[in-house]
Amino acid sequence: MPLRRLSTSKGKHLKVLVTGAAGFIGMHVSQILLARGDEVVGLDNLNDYYDPQLKHDRLARLSGKPGFSFVKMDVADREGIARLFAQERFDRVVHLAAQAGVRYSLQNPHAYIDSNVVGFMNILEGCRHNAVQHLVYASSSSVYGGNTQMPFSEHQSVDHPVSLYAATKKANELMAHTYSHLYRVPTTGLRFFTVYGPWGRPDMALFLFTKAIIEGRPIDVFNHGQMVRDFTFIEDIAEGVVRTLDRIATPDQAYDPDTADPGRSNAPYRIFNIGNHDPVKLMSFIEAIESAVGREAQKNFLPLQDGDVPATYADVEELAQWTGFRPATPVFEGIQRFVAWYREYFKI
Repeated sequence: MPLRRLSTSKGKHLKVLVTGAAGFIGMHVSQILLARGDEVVGLDNLNDYYDPQLKHDRLARLSGKPGFSFVKMDVADREGIARLFAQERFDRVVHLAAQAGVRYSLQNPHAYIDSNVVGFMNILEGCRHNAVQHLVYASSSSVYGGNTQMPFSEHQSVDHPVSLYAATKKANELMAHTYSHLYRVPTTGLRFFTVYGPWGRPDMALFLFTKAIIEGRPIDVFNHGQMVRDFTFIEDIAEGVVRTLDRIATPDQAYDPDTADPGRSNAPYRIFNIGNHDPVKLMSFIEAIESAVGREAQKNFLPLQDGDVPATYADVEELAQWTGFRPATPVFEGIQRFVAWYREYFKI
């Protein structure tokens, strides 16, 4: 499926900073922006949280394209980020750089504060002092934490995170709201739901399962397989990011300070779920991988891990009303496309 060509609302080309440009989502977002003629400055620290070769290979798909330039830098570099914003004068910013992973946050908490909190603060300051038109940033479905009411809605309270990773993402939303309120910086936070697809992260289930099944090794199936996830295909995620980038956040006219709905604000601040709105049982997900690979998995059933939640399910009505778009790629199709990419990438 070719990348969709989205055009800006007024047909003008933008200068966009994409942080985490060598990442899974960042590469796909950058490709869409470049394809429609925008100028993209990609930023990444190319760290070794997972094999940096995959990041370099993603970056190679962007390097050399008209309008793309790359800056190797950590978002936690306060002075470096300030200089970059002052020099480049970005129109808009897509902030995707973060320390990812729920389970990793249990062993390396300081990495999450440095990247996800300090780094986000530096991005907010850059936007504030350089008249950035719109900041779109990655939040996560993990902010719903201990919530059990399904589907998850932006209008629900998200005050019970169950991992530090989730807490940093909730902190990002609060920090963004503060800057939208105090300095009128338009911000939009996107709560991604279990992103998967070609060029995906090696630490995520689809990559781990596919690799293990092809190599004839057992897979670890947590919560004894009783997990449900709203798996969302990468191209749908990337399109959702660009569509929200193109519609600058504005104050919500329906905001009522007496009820203080978490999904509304009188500041230029928006929060949206981006999910497939079609939760899939983990065992069905595994069956789809088995079908695509052509081999049955050996399964090692384990209890629910600390920081994990049993189920996620996105209400995407707010996103659909705001952008006219809702993700819709069937999981079976998305897995087939991932496995095809995996075989080609690793020459299997």
